[in-house]
Parts: sequence; structure tokens; C-alpha cells
Amino acid sequence: MTGADELQVAPGVVVPGSELSWRFSASGGPGGQHVNTSNTRAEVVWDVASSPSLPDDLRERLTARLGAVVAVAASERRSQSRNRELALARLQARVGAAMEERRPRRATRPTASSARRRLEDKRRRSGLKRGRRGDPGTGED
Repeated sequence: MTGADELQVAPGVVVPGSELSWRFSASGGPGGQHVNTSNTRAEVVWDVASSPSLPDDLRERLTARLGAVVAVAASERRSQSRNRELALARLQARVGAAMEERRPRRATRPTASSARRRLEDKRRRSGLKRGRRGDPGTGED
């Protein structure tokens, strides 16, 4: 992370805090009076599709993989500031994972032994199912 609310998505590409919108609400679950009176749950929302900070190719890849708007929430900690840090870190991790270049899968042929094993398993399975059938002459199914 770079600044307080800035998000570094790639080397040299930083999303300013002004593009991120925050919402705070009460966390659910146990916690007594503290959880009932404090808005510690933090949710950060980033509109990827209209972000001027991203190059066009990166914007297209992120919108294809994450959608036009990305939202991440955190409510594990008691303090709002810690939940803000967690939400920002999660957003950075999600964007980083979506940016990775995926190698195209190269089709390969199955080996002779794997083809033989597959056919043996099919024969064994069909024999098992054949054995479950009732005798056609008795009227059982």
C-alpha cells in the first residue's frame, strides 16, 4: 500500500483514495454494547469501469474478471481503522489475482495406460450396474 487510502494495483499504477468509496456499519455477531454502538464494519467499493487511473487494457481485463464494480468488506476487528486496512488489503489481493496473466491450456493426449485404466473402470462399473438389474423373466426391475 502506498498512502492512507491509495491502492497500488500494478507497478506504476496507483488508484487514488478519491476513487474508492467507503461505507461503515455495525458489525454483526457477539460483542455486547461495543458492537451495538460502533460502526466498525468497513466496506470499500471501487468502480473499475470508470476509473481514470487504469490503462485501457488493464481496465478491460479487470472488468472481464471482476465486474464493473468491486466491493470488499471486513468486520473481524473491533476497530474501524483496522477493518479499513483489512478491506483495502483484500481489495488489493483480489485485484492482483485478477491481473495475473493466465497461460492458455495446451491440450495433451491421454497416455496409453490412462486410457486403458479408464476403459477397465468403465467395464467394471457397467458390470456392477448390470448385476443390479433384476431377472427379466421375473418381472423385477
